[in-house]
Formats: sequence, C-alpha cells, structure tokens
Amino acid sequence: MKIEGLLSEKYIVLNLDLSVKSQVIEKMISIIDDHPGVTDISKLREDVLKREQDMSTGIGKTLALPHAKSAGVSQPIMAFATLKNELDFDSIDNEPVKIVFLLATPEEMLAEHLKLLGRITRLAGREDVRQRLVLAQSPAEIIGLFREEEKDFPEI
Repeated sequence: MKIEGLLSEKYIVLNLDLSVKSQVIEKMISIIDDHPGVTDISKLREDVLKREQDMSTGIGKTLALPHAKSAGVSQPIMAFATLKNELDFDSIDNEPVKIVFLLATPEEMLAEHLKLLGRITRLAGREDVRQRLVLAQSPAEIIGLFREEEKDFPEI
C-alpha cells in the first residue's frame, strides 16, 4: 500500500476555495462520501471531528492531516486538496495551511495508520514536494508526483 495507490483522481480537489477550518474538514469528508471503503459516513465524520477536537491536525509546514481510525471505513481511504487561499488551521507552528490530506483507516489497522501518517509527513514535509503539490494543475499530476516520490519506498 502506497499513497499513490490510495489516491484516486476523484478524491483530489485542487484550489479549494474555503476560508474556515471546519468547512475544509467537512468538504474533505464529502469528497470521499461515495468511496467504496466508506461504510458509515456519519461514524467517519464523528471520528475525524473527535480527533480534530482532541488536537489540531495542522501539523506545520502549511500541511493539515485530518485523520481517524474509524469503524466507518472498511479499508484505508485518502483524499487530498490544495487550498486557493491559505487558512488558519490551529497548526503547531502557527502557520496557515495550504495542503490538506484526509486519512481514515479501519480501527484494527493501527500500524498501517501510523505508517501512512509517517509516509505523508515524510514526503509532504519536504519543501520541494510541497511546492510541486501546490503548483499541480491536475489530480493526475498529484498521483504522478506520489508515484515518483514513493518509487523507492517499500509497501506499507
């Protein structure tokens, strides 16, 4: 399992035009509403919002990573968005967010969940990758970027 294998063009939105953190999280959840791995969208929403309430998923370096282990999904799912305008996400570095990943895994996949979070932060934590993500013109370009960056990484 790799990021490029979890992402699909239909779950990628570029230049999302929202200005409030809660709207962004809601939109990210709505993006994956029809994903075959979503078994209970209400439970998934509840788990993502609870995780966000416990501690902001604004992880710094213009990145937000709302995520949850949830009984509302039957397999790992991911959505990705870039934001038209930076916005406050209560990030740990107090910097605004421009790139958002949503990750949800079944509750029993803790190891995979943590490895996927680590993979995302490892790749998107690099300035060159973030720059390419923000400048991408199509969902296919986003998937290609992850395919290229993960080519030497092991499966999770």
